[in-house]
Amino acid sequence: MGDLLGPDFPPDIGLAVSGGGDSMAMLTLAHNWTHRWGVRLWVVTIDHGLRPEAASEAALVSETCAELGHPHATLRWHWDGQGNVMDVARRARLTLIDAWRGALRHVLMAHTSDDVAETFLMRLARGSGVEGLSAMAAKRRIALPEGGVLRAGDVSGDLPPVAPREAAFHVVRPCLDMTRDELRHYLRTLKGRWVEDPTNEDPRYDRARIRRLLGLLQAEGLGADTLAATAHRMARAREALSARARAVWEAIGQEVTNPATGSRIGEIRLDREGFAAVERDTQLRFLAAVLQYVSGAEYRPRAAPLEALLDRLLSGGGGMLHGVEARVHGDDLHLFREYDAVRDLEQPASGQLWDGRWRMHMAGQDPTGLTIRALGPDGWAQIAGKPAGASFAAARSLPALWRGDALVACPPLGVGAAGATLCPMGRADLTLPGFLDSH
Repeated sequence: MGDLLGPDFPPDIGLAVSGGGDSMAMLTLAHNWTHRWGVRLWVVTIDHGLRPEAASEAALVSETCAELGHPHATLRWHWDGQGNVMDVARRARLTLIDAWRGALRHVLMAHTSDDVAETFLMRLARGSGVEGLSAMAAKRRIALPEGGVLRAGDVSGDLPPVAPREAAFHVVRPCLDMTRDELRHYLRTLKGRWVEDPTNEDPRYDRARIRRLLGLLQAEGLGADTLAATAHRMARAREALSARARAVWEAIGQEVTNPATGSRIGEIRLDREGFAAVERDTQLRFLAAVLQYVSGAEYRPRAAPLEALLDRLLSGGGGMLHGVEARVHGDDLHLFREYDAVRDLEQPASGQLWDGRWRMHMAGQDPTGLTIRALGPDGWAQIAGKPAGASFAAARSLPALWRGDALVACPPLGVGAAGATLCPMGRADLTLPGFLDSH
């Protein structure tokens, strides 16, 4: 904790506890640590509602927190039946925690070296490279596009102070060098309570099957400790490769801005010859980062289609991937938001993000009757004297303010009185170099 948060510890800190052995052990560890250093601990449990036992598990955590003297809250999530339940639940968990945390800037999670090893094998099975095989970070900054909202009927218990709230928070994992068995031994010694999640043994889930496989691999010298150590070495390699990608950006990259206003318009240009001269692994890493940054996608593109797009670009062609269009114009590669990915996105003119990437500023205008949707061919045709700085292909996907079929403004192009701020990954302060450093 000193390495991750010291020497000046925060006055308050959060802890996510499921009721399982890892998190219940960490609750006890955190209880002792916060008592020693005068830090107030706030505990949260997410009831995913996927198993009938979930409510009683949350109650166990609440009872233990009451015994230890820490405030606790239970947040309930309702799955809509869409998507991969485990992946959707993971993302929902972060959104709910972000809504719950208030002014807290750090939330502890009890991931262990076993989790690192299991994730390594799961990603190895998908053909991941250095990025995917790298160990999860002991401290990770989380900045979600829009803060979640806690509905009154879905939260019970104590909430942390609301202000002063920061846009981002850090997930802190101080147990990554500990094993699951070590934490359970600690709990047994202290006669602590926990519950076993039956999904951990359910072969319908990838992680359950991987846990069973790890037991077999242990006999061949490929146990969790070996795999976790390899994942940590991959993380060091990732840092070096990210630094190389940053150097390439500084040499050949440009984030296009409106010449009149200097504001970003969401387009990346690369020197074609300079990009072709870079080693292939860095080309792929760099291209993946640009696609993710421009589209605002949570995940990197898959390896096979990424390599196919790279080959097309190097041979002078273009293509579309991950919601991004890539074109070759003379000596440059141009990458911008794909129009088909946003053509049907329409919402009332408000402070909410459009496409998860743009925030519109009304400049004192009455938003009644105004909507935000892509500029498209119709909007481009209504602009008198085409603005400099963006081609028609790139401009089509930019946010525009409409009253019915009449174009009112396209702020990224400097058309009309409204303004707009580009917020890649939901963050106005994020630039591509910063994204390369953090991803």
